[in-house]
Order: sequence, then structure tokens, then C-alpha cells
Amino acid sequence: MTTPWTMTDIPRQDGRVAVITGANSGLGFETARALAGRGAAVVLAVRDIDKGKQAAARIADQAPGADVTVQHLDLNSLASVRAAATDLGSAHPRIDLLINNAGVMYTPQQKTADGFDLQFGVNHLGHFALTGLLLDHLLPVPGSRVVTVSSFGHRIRADIHFDDLQWDRTYDRVAAYGQAKLANLMFTYELQRRLAAHDSTVAVAAHPGSASTELSQNMPAIARAAATAVMPLLAQSAAQGALPTLRAATDPSVLGGQYYGPHRMRETRGFPRVVTSSPASYDLATQRRLWSVSEELTGVTFPV
Repeated sequence: MTTPWTMTDIPRQDGRVAVITGANSGLGFETARALAGRGAAVVLAVRDIDKGKQAAARIADQAPGADVTVQHLDLNSLASVRAAATDLGSAHPRIDLLINNAGVMYTPQQKTADGFDLQFGVNHLGHFALTGLLLDHLLPVPGSRVVTVSSFGHRIRADIHFDDLQWDRTYDRVAAYGQAKLANLMFTYELQRRLAAHDSTVAVAAHPGSASTELSQNMPAIARAAATAVMPLLAQSAAQGALPTLRAATDPSVLGGQYYGPHRMRETRGFPRVVTSSPASYDLATQRRLWSVSEELTGVTFPV
């Protein structure tokens, strides 16, 4: 491997606006802290305003003078997504970075406010809608990027179940997570194809490998116990896990449609590099069908 890419490689971000979903903890918080520390105006788009304010205060303590604000966003509700997009567009006519980071993993069967499977609705459809509603604020900005966080979970029992996208007939929390994370990648690849005619904005994906975050709280008890036993040996910190997202968002050499993840131990840990996603994620027909279905379900049409 060439010289490892680390936090010190993040270019100055002065004058840039970064909107980060789920930024009050874990990977999102570390991403926000790093960008704010390099001069970006960072918006923490979060479900819990109080936790968002606490996160903003922590960032300000560590990076005096940092420009950090909090925006309410509940990806569980399309009404909230639309309201947040309106607020964000009014406050920030130009957006340089939209980082679709928030997510849920292995949750018990639940529905969003709009009747979608929770994992598919929050991880994919909520971000799909938010991106479509904000894209007009990125397209005029040279060097703007949409970075969507996936997972190596997109390889585990993952498929796009068009015959039962919302898991109404039967529910498998692992397969549902795999579908949602696979959808994140397919969305990125299809979005990049649509953005190719525009010279300003690109779509990129990233995954953190095995990172120590709150996502594992919904794992089945046996799996959680096993993970607790081996996590100290395999998992890297949230700060290290955020590096692929940060590289995708800031490295000048990044190209649209790339996917970044850790370089060691089957992409579970290490420094960020370009990686390859599953063969299923590159299926053009499925990407296009998923896009059309996502537009129908969310009522959001993209300007590209």
C-alpha cells in the first residue's frame, strides 16, 4: 500500500458547507469534528436536537471558533425530511458536501412513519429523498460531493427484494440491513451516472469497516455477545472508521462512483483506499429499477 491516508491529509475546508446526517455520535460525529477542525461550516442533521447541541458543544470545545450548527432531521419521516431540506436550503443556498451517514442496523421489525421497513426507510429512502431535495443546492457548486455511507453488510444475504421491499410477508433483520446497505451503493452508482453530465457534483460511497459505534445495539443477543468478545480484537475506533468517509468527501483525487473502505483484514480495519463492492451492486438494470421505485415511494424527483 502507498502512504496511509490519515486525518492530517484532509485539505483545508474553509468556505465549504458540510451537511452530515446522524452526526451527534459515532462515525458522523467524528466526521463532523474533523471537517469543522479543518475550517468547514458543519451542519449536524440529527433526530435528537438536545444530543445534537451537546455534540456541537463538544466540537466547539475541541476546535475553538468552529462553525457548527444543528438541524432537526428524522429520516423516519418524509415530512421531516422535506422540512429539513427546506430549512437547510434557506440557511445554506450553497452546499459543498452532503454526507448521508445516519443509519440503523439489525432493528426488530418496525415501520417508518410512512409505512416503510425501518432499515430500508431510514438507511436508503430517507437519504434518497434528502439528496434529491437538496441537490439543486449542490449542482452549482464546483467540487461538491454526495457521500453515502454503506457497509460490508451489503454483501451479507443482500438483495433488492422488489416483491417485498418492506418485508411485509416475512422479516429477517440481517437480510433487511443487507438490502438497505446494498441500496445505498446502487443509489450512489446511479446518481453518479446522472451527475456525469454536470461538471460540478460527484457521488461517492464509503464504508467504515468494523468500527466501534452504537449501531451494534440491535444485534441479536447471541451475536452481540460474540461481537463483544471479539470486538476489542477486530474493531477500530469511530475516528478511524470515519476515515473512508472523510477521504471520499475531501481527497482531491477522488472520482465519482468510487467506493472507499479500510485496506486491511478484508476491509475490516486500516486506512482508507478505493475498494470494490459486491457484483450485485453493479447491476445496471437493478440500479435503475431501484431508482424509479424510490422516486415513486418518496415522491421526490431529482433534477438530473
